[in-house]
Amino acid sequence: MRVSKKAILAELQRVYPDAGPELNFSNPYETLVAVMLSAQCTDKQVNKVTPALFAKYPTVEAMAAASVEEVYPMVRSCGFKTKASNIVEACRIILHRHGGQVPGDMAALTALPGVGQKTANVVLANAFGVPTIAVDTHVFRVSNRLGLANAKNVEATEEQLKKAIPQKDWVAAHHWLIFHGRRVCHSQRPACAACTLQGMCKAYDTAQKTGTAVLSPKAKKETASAAAAAKKPGKAAEA
Repeated sequence: MRVSKKAILAELQRVYPDAGPELNFSNPYETLVAVMLSAQCTDKQVNKVTPALFAKYPTVEAMAAASVEEVYPMVRSCGFKTKASNIVEACRIILHRHGGQVPGDMAALTALPGVGQKTANVVLANAFGVPTIAVDTHVFRVSNRLGLANAKNVEATEEQLKKAIPQKDWVAAHHWLIFHGRRVCHSQRPACAACTLQGMCKAYDTAQKTGTAVLSPKAKKETASAAAAAKKPGKAAEA
């Protein structure tokens, strides 16, 4: 199947013209904290926690002066205690190294505890307007299923998407792919029958030709591993 990346992007834009961040924040500090909390947690849950959190700790300075024991009970529902620890420590570093201003470059952001490339990309795009493509689980899954990328990891997916998508659309495309992943192209049971991208989707085309279902990334990896193992000569053959 020949994938028209331009057509896929045009359809995503048509279906999700108003796609944007679903986390609530109003400045770079709030953006950083909200995105850090969102790791392995839903945006909906983070949005329940942050109003009270930002009311009590409205600035980098306020968060830097807090103790982990004070912050953790407020963010417990978003994950492990390390998130609270990373947020407090990150704000202390920002206060002492960056004058209390969240840095707007990749190197400085990823030097903060709990901030990886994906988190940094989201902050750069949404807080500073820097053209980036943050590859989370939704972007990774959907882009590789559709055929916008063909990669085994997040880093390679990001590089391929940057080549496939015009730079002016990087930030928007990130949100289009997330919206599609959350609303249609689910990990376990993608709603292929309702998907307007069905006729352009590489994974759907393969599934139709092989008579199988569109697999989740985990199932796809397990299937590939099983197939590779089956090709290895057995002990009998070796003997």
